[in-house]
Formats: sequence, C-alpha cells, structure tokens
Amino acid sequence: MEKEKNQVNVAIGFVTGRKNFRNLLKTYVSNWNEHDLIENGRISLNLIIAYDLKYTKTRVSDYKRIEPEIYEWMDSVDFIGQSSVANEIKYLISQGVIDSREAKLVFGDGYGKKRNVVVYWALKNGMDYLLFIDDDEYPLAVLQGENNRIYWVGQSVVRTHLRYIKDVGITHGYHCGYISPIPYLEFNNILTEEDFRVFIESISNDIISWESIRSKMRDGGITFADSSILDRNYGEEVKEINGCKFISGSNLCLNLKKAEKIAPFYNPPGARGEDTFLSTCLADVKVVKVPTYTFHDGFLNYTHLLHGALPKTLKPISADSHQIVARFIKAALGWVRYKPLLLYITQKDRYQEEIDKMQANLVQVVPKLCLYFNTNEFTRIHDDLEYYHRNVVKHYETFSQTRQVWKKIVTFLTSQQPVNRAHKEIV
Repeated sequence: MEKEKNQVNVAIGFVTGRKNFRNLLKTYVSNWNEHDLIENGRISLNLIIAYDLKYTKTRVSDYKRIEPEIYEWMDSVDFIGQSSVANEIKYLISQGVIDSREAKLVFGDGYGKKRNVVVYWALKNGMDYLLFIDDDEYPLAVLQGENNRIYWVGQSVVRTHLRYIKDVGITHGYHCGYISPIPYLEFNNILTEEDFRVFIESISNDIISWESIRSKMRDGGITFADSSILDRNYGEEVKEINGCKFISGSNLCLNLKKAEKIAPFYNPPGARGEDTFLSTCLADVKVVKVPTYTFHDGFLNYTHLLHGALPKTLKPISADSHQIVARFIKAALGWVRYKPLLLYITQKDRYQEEIDKMQANLVQVVPKLCLYFNTNEFTRIHDDLEYYHRNVVKHYETFSQTRQVWKKIVTFLTSQQPVNRAHKEIV
C-alpha cells in the first residue's frame, strides 16, 4: 500500500502464546479498517508479534497462517521467535553493544523479556510509537444500563492513543470486563470479609484498593465501562503514588521518540508484574490515561466476541469451579512473588516492617482460605513469600543491571538512524 513520505510509523505489539491469536488479529485489523486507519496514507501500521510456543504447546503455523489481506493491509508484519531473538543477540554482541550475560538480562523467556524484544524490534525498524495489546483483550467497551441491561460500544484504541501521545512518554487506556481474577465470595464464619480484606491488602500493590476489589466482587467480578470516560475529549495525567506511576501492560502506548526515558520491562524470575516495575521508573516520564477501553476476557469465555456475537448478559465469576479457583490462586502467587521487590524499590526504609506485617497477616488468613476453598494450594504463598524475600537484594541488583543494559541498547539503536521528533497531526 502506498504511503505518504511524511507518515507516522505505528507498531502494534502482541506477546502471545494462544492459538486463538489469529482470530484476535483479524478482529483488530477489521477494527482498524473501520476506523479509517488502513487507508489513511499518513499512518503506517506495522505488526510485531512475539510468540511463545511453550505456553499452550502451539506451533509456528498457529500464528503465521493469517489471511493474505492482513499482509496486504499492513506495512509490515514481523513474527519473532527464538531464532530471530538469537540472531539479534549475535548482532548486538558483534557490535560490542552488550555481551552474552547482559543479553540474558533483557531478552529470553518470560513475559517481560518478550515485551522487551517487541520494543527493541520497533526501535530498530524506526517506529515512532508502539502500542501493546494483550491477546485476551478486545476493542470493545461494555456498559451497564437500566434493569441490568448491558451495552457494547466499539473502541478505536489506536486512534485514541495517537490523539494524546504528543509530548507524552506513555499513554495507557482503561479496561473493562473480567479484569480481576478475584471471584465473588459469600463470606461466612470460616472466611469473613475482614479476613479477605487483610489477605488482599497483604499481597497486592498500593494501587489496588480494597474498596475497588469489593466493588468488583459485588458486580460479580465484572468491571463495566464508565460512559463519562467514553465521552471525554481529554486525557488525565497519571500522578506518582509511593514511587509509582501506575500503568497497565496492555492498551499501552510508548512514545519511541522519547525512548531514552523509558526503562525496560522486568519481572523477578517466575513472577509477573512487568508493568508494575516499569511504573517505578517513570518519575521523569509524562504518563497520561486516555479515554479508550479494551474488554478483558480473563477466562476466555467470550471469544465469540471476536466474531461479532455480543451477549445480552455477562456471567458473574463465582468460586464454584476448579478453573476459577485455580486462576485466583495463580494470581495470588504472582502478586506475592513480586511484592517483596516492589516494597524494596518503593519503601526501602520500611521494607522489613512491611514484610513482617505481610508474614503475620498471611499466617493468620491463609489457613482460613484453605478451609474455605477446600484446597491446600494457598499454603504455597508462605514458601513463595519467603523465597522472594530472601532473594530481594539479588532481584533488585538484576533489575538495576537490566536497566543499565537496556540503556546501552537504546543508545545504540537511536544512534543508528535519524529520529524524526516532530509529531504529525493525524487524528
């Protein structure tokens, strides 16, 4: 497709390990077509897809076998697997940018490192902006009306981010649907509401308040979009709270013209939280929350949305199935694994005090959770907290080293080609 010379290069980044990805991609490409992004000669759309064959035991063809028109409509489509990453590592080493030990800090297995691969690829190919979209989030907002009726509103996620990214380091949008793994619970004398509050506040970060969790639980675990946000024609600057400017990992746009200010994604081994740790590195970066939603299909119960089938109701999340309880346990373990490092970064002077409080609270409430859910899986939380607490200094040093290595890579990439720092008005 012929583009104007004075175009804006936009990368859309996916990190995926699901067979359903091709349907998701088809939906998003149709969305971009409907919102006049594909035929818009001033916008160059480029796909960067980092795939993981181990996550759900997929094959390369599960990702690359996409409709021919997608190749035609996009200005470039790059699929990144292990061999592609290995080649880039060899190139960086040959240029004297990093060594093999440093490469392992930034690239490799794990969600955060795969995100770094996507950012690297976008920078190397001269992209102006990079928008991350998760493979379980769809360009839709769901609203609750009178008599519990629900309404669906299509979202122009790319266009909204481009509208607000000027002079901004990062923009991120809103999420609706099943964004919380916490099911609806009927409290009783085994597990009281106070017990559960203590548990959630012990393992979560400062951004996740008990009031917001309780509100989601009352709505059956469903987060509805806010119509007043959809009607906005402005973004809200994100303020720092306890050393964090909170961002989400998806519906997230990076201004690559300001790449020198953006840190890499990082998470402790076996943990998540790559968006949270990036949030701790944004003191000098302007971050704006923009009025666009994505629908998070956290349990993959609504993949039919990708085919245009819009349900009239949404099912609540109840703790009455193994799948839902298992996902909650997995999320709780993920939170507790990165909590020590987050405390060490943001509240170092009170770190031991906060860890002691966590340990005391968990000793009190974990047995109640095991009894309530009829499983001993929650006891793993004690061991994980102890392990990540014991290794917090090591993980902090790795986090710091990763940032230093990333800075060398970004400096090298930005020196290889002239960067057009003018923001072109395109929306």
